[in-house]
Amino acid sequence: MILAAIEDLGDKSGSNKSAISRYIEGKYDGDLPPAHASLLAAHLARMKESGELVFVKNNYFRADAPDAPPKRGRGRPPKARDPGAPVSPPSGRGRGRPPKPKDPLDAAVKQATAGMPRARGRPPKKAKTEGGASPAPAGDGSTPVKRGRGRPPKVRPVVPSETAAA
Repeated sequence: MILAAIEDLGDKSGSNKSAISRYIEGKYDGDLPPAHASLLAAHLARMKESGELVFVKNNYFRADAPDAPPKRGRGRPPKARDPGAPVSPPSGRGRGRPPKPKDPLDAAVKQATAGMPRARGRPPKKAKTEGGASPAPAGDGSTPVKRGRGRPPKVRPVVPSETAAA
């Protein structure tokens, strides 16, 4: 019905939805369902998606019509290229970020562990070495002091009292 309506209307600029609806209502007066408008909209959308109709400037054309404009894809059209322009060779640089340089030490480690399957999950903690649970003394400055978890307590400045000075 829709293709017949577009063909019989014969507009060069295509037929819009209201013109198609009026034509169908005039021709098939008593045989239309009450939901004619919503059905027409759904069928027009389906025919547009399937390629039977071309939709340009709010007008519908038959896809095989000689005066229908060519169908364009989505997005911005590519730039027109001049056929007489010389073709430039591609530059030596590739696209994107250049690869990181190969590290010989990293390659040796990978090669040494290549035959062994890798264990799953988090690696186990290293065993504690001598000294047990007590932290190292902080006086010499060579080893750092192990701090406890959480926020440290506020350090209160020591105020010299008058009795201590006398």
